[in-house]
Order: sequence, then structure tokens, then C-alpha cells
Amino acid sequence: MAGKDNLKLYNAVRTVPEEAQKPIKGGRLAGMTDINPMWRIKALTEQFGPCGIGWYYTTDKQWLEAYGDEVVAFVNISLYIKNGDEWSAPICGSGGSKFVSREKSGPYVSDEAYKMATTDAISVACKQLGMAADIYFAKDRTKYSDSDRQATEEDIKFQRETENSLAQKISANDVKIIEKMVEGKDALKTWVLQQCNVTKFEDMTNAQYGQAMRALNEHFEKKGK
Repeated sequence: MAGKDNLKLYNAVRTVPEEAQKPIKGGRLAGMTDINPMWRIKALTEQFGPCGIGWYYTTDKQWLEAYGDEVVAFVNISLYIKNGDEWSAPICGSGGSKFVSREKSGPYVSDEAYKMATTDAISVACKQLGMAADIYFAKDRTKYSDSDRQATEEDIKFQRETENSLAQKISANDVKIIEKMVEGKDALKTWVLQQCNVTKFEDMTNAQYGQAMRALNEHFEKKGK
């Protein structure tokens, strides 16, 4: 009997209605299923009540990572659900989304990167409650699995390319981006250069650029800019 009670929530949220499902046709996740994020909000509300009353989440960390000519935004969240009069322990989730993408016409900057990364993080936290479990079971494969040799070889190749890219000097566009961020702030510019152990931004590697962008992002958050 106890086992059935333990699976009550799991069984209530394991099935995703067809109208909330969308097949992914391209990219590394081809063949998998995209789930409408509003369905998760609805499911949480049905089980626990409105956001802020029966469930809520906190944003624990936001940061940027540079990979070659692209920058990815990451978010860590903690989801809390109410069981009777008691709040749960934090249910952690991490998500990511591209902030700067490399496109044929040039770099594209998304002003919704953190929002999409947060949505991704919420889905990871909800997955631990059993939400959409039937989707993950049915596919028998996630974006994290190395189920075949080809996928493993592709991942190794991608890792090597990423490592090589991080060791290369940043692009002229990256130089313009970081110079714009410290424009008119000589003390801040000097501090960033010292932290990266370079005398000018053109000498930065992509890895150092990622560190600098994280430091600047945290600096401006603290300053409220």
C-alpha cells in the first residue's frame, strides 16, 4: 500500500497529452519529443495549487559560458512543492540556452536566453517528480545517453573541437562585445585584463573570454545595471 501512495504523484503526472507534445525533427535531439512548458505549469498547479502558494522556485545562479564564437546562458533553480502544510526540500534543476549564436549572417544575441534556460531547468526539476515519465521511458534514450558507438564518437569529436576552440584567440566580434561592456570604465577594463593575465582583449583565448564574461555579468548584477 505504501508503494502505491509513493507513486501517487508520479502516476498523476507521468502522461503528457498529445496536444502538449511536438516531435523534434532536426539537430542532436532529432527523434525525441519536445514538451510544451506550459503543460508542466498546469500539472504543478493541478497537483499543488497556484505558483507561490502551492509551489514555487528560486533562481540560485545565472552565468554565461563562451564556446568558440557562441555564448551559452546557464541557470540553476530550486523547485519547492507543498505537501499538506509542509514545504519540500529543494528539488534542483539546471538548464541552458544559447545567448550568442553563430549564424551565416553573423552573431545573433537572444534576449530570452535566461528565460529559456530557466524553463529548461524547471523541466529538469519536474522530471525528478516523474513528470512526463512515459515520454522518457518510451524513447529509451535521452540527450545524455551514449547508446551507440556513433553517438560516442561524435561526442568525443565535439569535445575535442570545443577544447581546441577554447584555446584559440577570441574573434574580432568578441573583442567589440567586451570592449562595449567596459566602455568608459577604465578601472573595470584594467581589472578584467589583469584577471585574464593579458594586456589587451585581442590576446584573450575563448576560455578566458568566458571567464571575463562571467565576471562582468556578476559585476553588473551586483551594481544593479
